[in-house]
Amino acid sequence: MTNNKTNPKVDKFLSKAEKWKEEYEKLRGIVLDCELTEEFKWNLPCYTFKQSNIVIIQGFKEYCAIMFFKGALLNDPKSILIRPGENSQAQRQIRFTNVQEIVEMESILKAYIYEAVEVEKAGLEVKKKTEFKIPEELETKFNEIPALKTAFEALTPGRQRAYIIYFSKAKQSKTRESRVEKYMQQILDGKGLND
Repeated sequence: MTNNKTNPKVDKFLSKAEKWKEEYEKLRGIVLDCELTEEFKWNLPCYTFKQSNIVIIQGFKEYCAIMFFKGALLNDPKSILIRPGENSQAQRQIRFTNVQEIVEMESILKAYIYEAVEVEKAGLEVKKKTEFKIPEELETKFNEIPALKTAFEALTPGRQRAYIIYFSKAKQSKTRESRVEKYMQQILDGKGLND
């Protein structure tokens, strides 16, 4: 079943795009040629296979990109997949600064997209790193306030990870300590860093 219909929400998004419009349209055409379903998620053109996210088209100040949700599982013979952020575990991007780069890479992009669909069909999952070193300052608070440790352990792994990364990023112990202090009540309330 070929489903390369365009989504009216993506049409509207493209009509309003001021930057990367030509690049978005070219990427859209390539992705739709790969028989994915066009949806509009997170205010961006997103492409799915049997309701599973495969790729999303993104625009940034310096570049636009096609991001593969399970890009870490793709073979990358051309070494073009980029981790979008230092804490990204599964996603990978291919970045562009002009439409000509996209045109030149069309067949490569399609190969990567088809492989991403095969990864989804096979039911493969990215093994996410779940063990993170708890900062000493948080560990100290856990010892002082056992309820804090209990509340922290009751949080989802993603929320725990967000706190650990945020607390650990501070270079000085004093700053880590004040960050832990600031968010103790939020942890006790069962809330994540950004809730």
